[in-house]
Amino acid sequence: MSNISDCRKRNQRPGDQLREIEVLIISAQDLKNVKHLTKMKAYAEVYVEKNVHVAKTHVDEHGGTNPTWNEVVKVKFHAKLAENDVLAALNVDIYAHGHVREKPVGSARVLLCDVLKGGDASEPADNPIQCLTVQVWRSWGRPQAHKGC
Repeated sequence: MSNISDCRKRNQRPGDQLREIEVLIISAQDLKNVKHLTKMKAYAEVYVEKNVHVAKTHVDEHGGTNPTWNEVVKVKFHAKLAENDVLAALNVDIYAHGHVREKPVGSARVLLCDVLKGGDASEPADNPIQCLTVQVWRSWGRPQAHKGC
């Protein structure tokens, strides 16, 4: 098995190198309750390229429609992606954990160029810490209700 992975590494072109970013997933508010018989237990999947790497938060057992994760996840993607695709995005999909199946609750998306703005890929310590609040959209395209302050 290690011979196969060694061979893949040798055959990788420089453009195939992966980059990793850390993302702090804090919380979501006022999500639609997709679990009608039990309390919703939500988690988030975070990715740039789903076929490359997907990171998951823990399942919030107690937050219901207002889950809190406060979890740093590391997301990998092809290093040249931000240069080659202006619509590349950091995606956060929220699911309700279930015993039989996972139910989609909603998703959020931030363009990768906005996440990486001002950072230098060769100097990860130079990357600025950014805080973004984004709208969670339901799986069928409508925004989650916002109750305001």
